[in-house]
Amino acid sequence: MSTLMVQGTTSDAGKSTLVTALCRWVTRQGISVVPFKPQNMALNSAVTADGGEIGRAQAVQAQAAFLEPHTDMNPVLLKPNSDTGAQVIIHGRAVTTMNAVAYHDYKAIAMQAVLASHARLSAAYPLVMVEGAGSPAEINLRAGDIANMGFAEAVDCPVVLIADINRGGVFAHLVGTLELLSPSEQARVKGFIINRFRGDIALLQPGLDWLEQRTGKPVVGVLPYVMDLHLEAEDGIDQRQTDKAEQVLKVVVPVLPRISNHTDFDPLRLHPQVDLQFVGPGQTIPPADLIILPGSKSVRSDLAYLRANGWESAIRRHLRYGGKLLGICGGLQMLGEQVHDPLGLEGAPGSSAGLGLLAFETTLEAEKQLRNVRGHLALENAEVSGYEIHAGVTVGPALENAAVHLDDGRCDGAQSLDGQVFGTYLHGLFESPQASAALLRWAGLSDVQTVDYHGLRERDIERLADLVEQHLDTDLLRELCGILVACPGPIAGKPAPTGSDVGYIFFEHR
Repeated sequence: MSTLMVQGTTSDAGKSTLVTALCRWVTRQGISVVPFKPQNMALNSAVTADGGEIGRAQAVQAQAAFLEPHTDMNPVLLKPNSDTGAQVIIHGRAVTTMNAVAYHDYKAIAMQAVLASHARLSAAYPLVMVEGAGSPAEINLRAGDIANMGFAEAVDCPVVLIADINRGGVFAHLVGTLELLSPSEQARVKGFIINRFRGDIALLQPGLDWLEQRTGKPVVGVLPYVMDLHLEAEDGIDQRQTDKAEQVLKVVVPVLPRISNHTDFDPLRLHPQVDLQFVGPGQTIPPADLIILPGSKSVRSDLAYLRANGWESAIRRHLRYGGKLLGICGGLQMLGEQVHDPLGLEGAPGSSAGLGLLAFETTLEAEKQLRNVRGHLALENAEVSGYEIHAGVTVGPALENAAVHLDDGRCDGAQSLDGQVFGTYLHGLFESPQASAALLRWAGLSDVQTVDYHGLRERDIERLADLVEQHLDTDLLRELCGILVACPGPIAGKPAPTGSDVGYIFFEHR
């Protein structure tokens, strides 16, 4: 039916957030919408209902559209495992690992997967809301592009361009991006959105007038800078925290070069009783109650990095003084005696010694394990739900003292006999209120407050939709989405509006 694409002048311009906002805004009007990102490069992913893997941002956008995540929402996912190479995931399944030069030649094949997914979604939903990747103005990436204008040209859809004014140079970003596009691509851009503005809009108005005069394209609107909006970031680690209580649990996460699924820690950032610190290169691990080893896309090289930074000795000192240690996914594998990669899935084939804190070994295998699971922690028998994304098969006697008992009959992870070390393959375990509280009590926090993380996310999605309504030209957006104001009447199986309510019908955008 209709497709609208959001592209950005830079990475982190606000594309993911805007698509999330637009998905919820459209659903409020009784029209079904589905999110779509042709190609994503991220180490933060989610498991879909059909047993595949997509970018985490698309899972959040699916929630905004009241849909279950599906592999068609992100048909091509690239997960970097080095500075020059990445695992290539097509329709939710890892197909190969290749370097950037090889992938450049592979994009023609990947494009077929992109177009097939878009065709299926277009047949099932009246509106497809598309998120681009990075910037369409990267000259070196334009040949064979499938992520930005190459896709927009292939499906003949309109584009809105978003830029972040908080970074500075917003008019240069917008005009410069437009200038670097071909004439047909320039014509495809139907308007601009400026994101993260602080201050008096009247001071910005001369710039907006100039931009419209200079380009001949409308400013769809200016979105404000929102201090306390917390949505899962696709790439960059969000270190913002809420106000904290007087008594807090100190939690430290070493930031590894290939850290994956960093949003595991978002519930901790937002917990009023947790002081979460990310420790980066060259920094020492400070005194803490709990150290968490995160997921990793390249466990052996991240282990070497951990040791090179002196973090292994800091972890051992932490344990000697009674601190707790949690490993998640790749972090779990690091806790064992050996990590084997005979196929070279994450780098050169070989084996690396683990930290030796739990008696097991892990071998990386070609078939990745992808599951959404439920179960109970060994701690307090607390209910937990989460997801597995890993190539590792872990075996050893330590697994007899399991960390999690899953509803499908399997056991997951392990814990040390002294109760100091706990490891699991489950991502998202802090999103479960009972599991989160049990883990925080285990780490040393008393009188744990319960935080509804999913409720916070839903609240912020609603706030985003409100911002669209308040600050953007909704008539223009409806036109670009193919939504035409109609007479009051029933929509999408809902009762007819009354009073001042307005109904909408959908028409195909050309």
